[in-house]
Amino acid sequence: MMLDSIRVQLQEQREVLLRIENELAGEIAEAVAMIAATFSAGNKLLIMGNGGSAADAQHFAAEMVGRFMLERRPLPAIALTTDTSALTAIGNDYGFDTIFSRQVEALAAAGDMVIGISTSGNSANIALALQSARSIGCRTIALLGKGGGSINGLVDLPIVVPSAVTPRIQEGHITIIHILCDLLERTLFAGEVAG
Repeated sequence: MMLDSIRVQLQEQREVLLRIENELAGEIAEAVAMIAATFSAGNKLLIMGNGGSAADAQHFAAEMVGRFMLERRPLPAIALTTDTSALTAIGNDYGFDTIFSRQVEALAAAGDMVIGISTSGNSANIALALQSARSIGCRTIALLGKGGGSINGLVDLPIVVPSAVTPRIQEGHITIIHILCDLLERTLFAGEVAG
């Protein structure tokens, strides 16, 4: 019984990853080009999400500031999920829906890239922050699931993992993030030696 459950979950994951390969490769390549252009212009990346997506935002930012595979200069990326004082003060004073939009308004500048991660595609705080980002003149990308939800139409580039199952969507998101990290390093630091 338990082995059957393991096999079923791994098979579900393989099916989602195959669909990502077949259906989203173009969007992933476009995201690489957009983010690379942002960094090349001297701008920064702001990333946000809730729960497991908050962890993915932190992971993505850490790979940019640290390194993924190549020894190279750090890239400016901030996870808006990490400042507990800001998150709790904004949430307490203005409401949970504004925890990211207030940070975007404070930290983002025209030309920056803002990425929202939402498995449902309907996270109100992500949607509000992406709207704020666009009004400032930022480019926007969203990693989504469950058909894209309301955020799907709010961003320059939605990347919608083709699943309605939260764990499979999250697995798809982290796979896409790792691909983005790898291709960004290859694009921006061609000729560097792997670390």
